[in-house]
Amino acid sequence: MPIVNRVADLQPDIQAWRRDIHENPELLYDVHRTAAFVADRLREFGCDEVATGLGRTGVVGVIRGRKPAGNAEVKVIGLRADMDALPIEEETNLPYASKVPGKMHACGHDGHTAMLLGAARYLAETRNFAGDAVVIFQPAEEGGAGAAAMIKDGLMDRFAIDQVYGMHNGPGIPIGSFAIRPGPIMAATDAIDIKIEGLGGHAARPHMCIDSVLVGAQLITALQSIVSRTVDPLESAVISMCEFHAGNARNVIPQTAELRGTVRTLTDEVRKLVEKRVREVVAGVAQMTGARIDLVYERGYPVVVNHASQTDFATQVAKEVAGDANVHDMPPLMGAEDFAYMLEARPGAFIFCGNGDSAGLHHPAYNFNDEAIVFGTSYWIKLVENTLAA
Repeated sequence: MPIVNRVADLQPDIQAWRRDIHENPELLYDVHRTAAFVADRLREFGCDEVATGLGRTGVVGVIRGRKPAGNAEVKVIGLRADMDALPIEEETNLPYASKVPGKMHACGHDGHTAMLLGAARYLAETRNFAGDAVVIFQPAEEGGAGAAAMIKDGLMDRFAIDQVYGMHNGPGIPIGSFAIRPGPIMAATDAIDIKIEGLGGHAARPHMCIDSVLVGAQLITALQSIVSRTVDPLESAVISMCEFHAGNARNVIPQTAELRGTVRTLTDEVRKLVEKRVREVVAGVAQMTGARIDLVYERGYPVVVNHASQTDFATQVAKEVAGDANVHDMPPLMGAEDFAYMLEARPGAFIFCGNGDSAGLHHPAYNFNDEAIVFGTSYWIKLVENTLAA
């Protein structure tokens, strides 16, 4: 495979960084150790600028090419990796397993960070490009919108980023393979919180009560009809109500109940439609049952939309690294990613790098596959060198 030879030499170091980060997972914005580790490495590599504290704990390194960009259309390319872990108890029994109870790198952000560090080291050594490569290490991807926080702190304008690219490992995708698609590649995700106020009472006298459990059950059933009977069957939407809390005795009809869930969609039009229908369904069930129902509908990450031209370019770079047969078109995923905010701010593309036959993301037995390092790191390097051709 035409991976970058120097990356194969660097693989033991990149793997060691990855395992160190894996042993010391941190959550959301509280990634102080990881951010310091990243900043120290970038300074060691000789980056022209190392900025810390963007989006609270984000780190940015700037590597200038041997030549100025001149009149090139793209003068600055941004590459992003995420640093945060998850509140999961690790069950891998690996020698480098998490040393922090209740926290683990169950999504491979340790690998993402290490691969981008490896690319930064190579790019700082060689500088075989014209313009600037900006390496972005982001906190709080797992629910904290760290990408939006870094953008709010001036990420794109401060470093004059023209295009931005992201990468995620993909369990089930063979090692040495990539997967990508133009347009929507990951879903928007919104949160539903519902509080039901009924009228509690004795289980033997339901006619004297407004049963919050029955109201909740009706809501769950009615909400599912939105996807099956309102959304175009050729479009995509998922409503999953995953929490239902009510009662604490078998013979007491509870006064209150709480429901929590998520909505996932792939277009703004469907997103707006589903939100509208959720509100209408909640109001309708409240009127029908006589219960008071309070709804909090909170919009989360937007749709991750790959820009067509940059996706084509990223696909060609991936093929250069992995071979034509190992770069696949993929269906969109209904999971969410806050790289969406960066693709709203600048053109770019998000790609998946094969993690082999591993446990799934967010699983306590998941582990980033170190064999993927040479492919992901080579992709980053080739992306910079091809985009900012000297």
